[in-house]
Formats: sequence, structure tokens, C-alpha cells
Amino acid sequence: MRRPDRARSVHPVQKLGGGCHCGNIRVELELTRSAGTYNPRACDCDFCRKHRAAYVSDPQGSLLILVRDERDCGRYAQGSGQAELLLCRNCGVLVGPLYPEAGRLYAAVNANVVEGVAFGAQQPVSPRTLSADDKVKRWKELWFSNVTIRVNP
Repeated sequence: MRRPDRARSVHPVQKLGGGCHCGNIRVELELTRSAGTYNPRACDCDFCRKHRAAYVSDPQGSLLILVRDERDCGRYAQGSGQAELLLCRNCGVLVGPLYPEAGRLYAAVNANVVEGVAFGAQQPVSPRTLSADDKVKRWKELWFSNVTIRVNP
């Protein structure tokens, strides 16, 4: 009888990809659980509702954002203006929010841009009911903290 390999991680990394419609902005996510265990957060602000955005993130995972042409990237400050929303100016897809602090970048991804995967049921969230400090605290607890953006990869 074969013994289980104890060197393997209890939580295998799941690698996922996706991006905007035209391919100008691509994302590569590494999640520490299976995709179905993540419940994308559907923000109730007017901007996110109009884009039908629901965000997924993993504070122990990682996110790589690959930008082909930075001129076709838009950044939009919504709500409190603390975070920026990354959009493709060419095809109009909302990729996700970014929040920089002290040399570190935090981010989440619009679950709708991730390809070939089924996440769990969306859960409504209402960040506009939080104070500015509480928003940042929540983002730092929930969003990817290992985020890299590469331009012209």
C-alpha cells in the first residue's frame, strides 16, 4: 500500500486565467482553494451594478495583471476615491479594483473576466456603508496582496 506524500501542500494552488474581451488586459490568478468555494462579492454601488461586477480575491493567493497596451487601460476612481477601478478603454470591460498602500498593491478581480471556471454564488456587499478606514481594512483582509502588473509582457 502506497503512503500519502506528506510533502504536498494541504491546499493545492489553483491557477486561473482570463481578461478583458479584446485581450489588452489579461489576469492570472493563483487561488489557495477550489474556485467553487469562493463567493464573488457583488458591490451595490451604481458603477459596479451597471457593470454587473462581482469580485473574487484570495489574500493568500496571487494576481498577475498583464497589460498589452497601457494607453488602452483606464482607471476610474469611484465612491471614496481610495481605490481605482481598472478598465479596458478598447472593449469597455471592468477588470477589477486596485488599492496601493506603502509600496504594496492590493486588488480583486471581476469574476466575470475569469474564464472556464464556476465560482460559488455571489454575495451582495455594500462598501458605501463603511467608513474610509473600514473600507481599507476590509480590502487588506480580503483582496490579493501579492499583486504584480506587467506592461508589454
